[in-house]
Formats: sequence, structure tokens, C-alpha cells
Amino acid sequence: MNSFWWGHGRSTQRGIHWMSWEKLYAPEMHGGMSFKDLTTFNLAMLGKQGWKFITEPDSLVARIFKERYFPAGSYFTAQIGHNPSYVWRSIMHARFLVHGGARWRIGSGASIYILNEPWLHNGECIHSDISVAHFVQNITINSLMNSYDKN
Repeated sequence: MNSFWWGHGRSTQRGIHWMSWEKLYAPEMHGGMSFKDLTTFNLAMLGKQGWKFITEPDSLVARIFKERYFPAGSYFTAQIGHNPSYVWRSIMHARFLVHGGARWRIGSGASIYILNEPWLHNGECIHSDISVAHFVQNITINSLMNSYDKN
């Protein structure tokens, strides 16, 4: 970024840095030029891509990444894996942002299993290593809900 603003376009001659980077990205009202913090902006864009994996799972990009990196799970449960691409590592680096802003919506509960899913308060889950887990193996949350007849 400094080379763009202060360089002369020649690789042998260095330009003079007339102003520090901190002043360049400071707001105009404080004497800066209001440049964005590119690291934060990049992290936000990577988090947005991760969010699209969750909200638009049928998009082409989401289907490709799911097939390659998390075929049996979700973006939240995915691992970096063996030999990941730079893009995947970057999107995974921003997962904490998506996780911090996401909330579970149980809905009908038909697709959420009782075991090993973070459906309890504060994202906690019931693990399958407890002694009575075999009683609720492969049973979904909707079996725990009361259904009311609207008639």
C-alpha cells in the first residue's frame, strides 16, 4: 500500500513516505484520508463468504466447498483438513466471526439430532459418550416437543 502511494513505480528507487499509515487511514475529521483497515475489511469479507455457506447452501460455491472440505457436516463443524487451499484456510480463519454472530433456530426440530448437536442453551450439546446415549441415538429434537392440534 505504501509503495502505491509513495513509490515512483521503479523497483530501484524508494519513494518518500510523507505521512504515516496511521494518519492515512484515520478519519478525515482527524486529518487522515479515511482509508479502511484492509485487514479488518478482508476478515469481514471472508466471514461473509462463510455466512453464505450457511444461508445459501445450494449455491455453486457452497456446494463445491462442502463437497471438498465438509461433506458430512457443516461449516461450523468443518476441519481445515489435509492440503487445504489458501482460500479455504482464509475462510476458516474468519469462522469465529460467523460463529459469534450466528444463532440456532430449532424450527420443527426434524433435522437436529439430540446427541452431539449444539442445540442447548449457550451452544452446549449432549455428547454420545454418556451411559444412556444409546436410548436416544438417531432421535431428533422434534420427538421432545409438544405438538398442539390447532383444531
